[in-house]
Amino acid sequence: MAIKHDVKDLTLAKEGKLRIEWARMEMPVLEQVRERFEKEKPLKGIRIGACLHVTTETANLMETLKAAGAEVALCASNPLSTQDDVAAALVKYSKIPVFAIKGEDNKTYYSHIKSVLSIKPHITMDDGADLISTLHTEYKDLVDNVLGGTEETTTGVIRLRAMAEKGVLRYPIIAVNDAYTKHLFDNRYGTGQSTIDGILRATNRLIAGSVFVVCGYGWCGRGVAMRARGMGARVIITEVDPLKALEATMDGFEVMKIKDASRIGDIFVTVTGDINVIHKECFKVMKDGAIVCNSGHFNVEIDLKGLDELTSSRRKIREFVQEYKLKDGRRIYVLGEGRLINLAAAEGHPSAVMDMSFANQALCAEFIKNKHGRLEKTVYRVPEVIDREIASLKLKAMGIKIDRLTRQQRKYLSSWEMGT
Repeated sequence: MAIKHDVKDLTLAKEGKLRIEWARMEMPVLEQVRERFEKEKPLKGIRIGACLHVTTETANLMETLKAAGAEVALCASNPLSTQDDVAAALVKYSKIPVFAIKGEDNKTYYSHIKSVLSIKPHITMDDGADLISTLHTEYKDLVDNVLGGTEETTTGVIRLRAMAEKGVLRYPIIAVNDAYTKHLFDNRYGTGQSTIDGILRATNRLIAGSVFVVCGYGWCGRGVAMRARGMGARVIITEVDPLKALEATMDGFEVMKIKDASRIGDIFVTVTGDINVIHKECFKVMKDGAIVCNSGHFNVEIDLKGLDELTSSRRKIREFVQEYKLKDGRRIYVLGEGRLINLAAAEGHPSAVMDMSFANQALCAEFIKNKHGRLEKTVYRVPEVIDREIASLKLKAMGIKIDRLTRQQRKYLSSWEMGT
């Protein structure tokens, strides 16, 4: 029986299969989860609709869920994040329906989301909450079938918490993004490395000696700033949160308003999850040749409409580099259409950090199936027991052993009577 799909080219499948195998070697935690899932089939009879970046790491998650007995369908969570050879390999070799083409337009993007929803999922997996949003607005009749869902990103969690606060969220969500084994590693080390990778692949510019502006000092911003400084950049942080701004200062970074940073920056990266972080007034004062990109989930952090209003002409000067020539002659370079630069121009996060993120996804799917009747229609953190299990599996895979509390130490920590 033919597998339903919409991918660029099935002849790319062989190359994709090899790349999926390469990623799998760096995903030992998910491999340990897969081995148990293959034996126990904890998701047998469950349909999972996933809207995630279609990468080699995601492919290994999909295969793990299928090994658990689930029926899975996958679409892209960003028009530029699909690896076409991986999408083809999942269809041809893993027999998983995939609806994703790199560079797809907005209409195709949402038609692919609807193709995934056509399987009437029991569990949703989202990266940015577009699948959940579409389900709640256009497919309300399917919501009663849904046991729960997971969300991978800071941006998506913000949207879903807003839905929960307004009382419109109709099933429980587990915020995978909030797991320690996700945001402390994936957001910080993954985003840090892959963002720099995307900038370098797109521009081949020297980071050392540049003025590198990071907008937002959450876990993603911390990671980008750390890596840029490690490559010799003078790093400036912009923030709206006084606590994070203070932390950035204590970490040794310069902190200033975006309007002031706009005058001196060479390279700008947004990682906030908010809209118009770099706005029209910023472009008015930027240096000729400034490079602007985004590593937040959606392409709304850079005010491209405002930039257009200042522009006299535009051209593609390199792959993933759009040159905006302003009316006063200055040039601004936008990378990857303002979309996720680490996936638009590079390959996304390294497999070793996605290993833990996707182990969270797999174990949270199992948790939803087992506990959905006890969960309310709100956004939950990943259960601590899952977080700790993943950390333990990662340490085991790395050959690292840690101490355990003695009985005396446990008693001391649980006592209020014992002091000096």
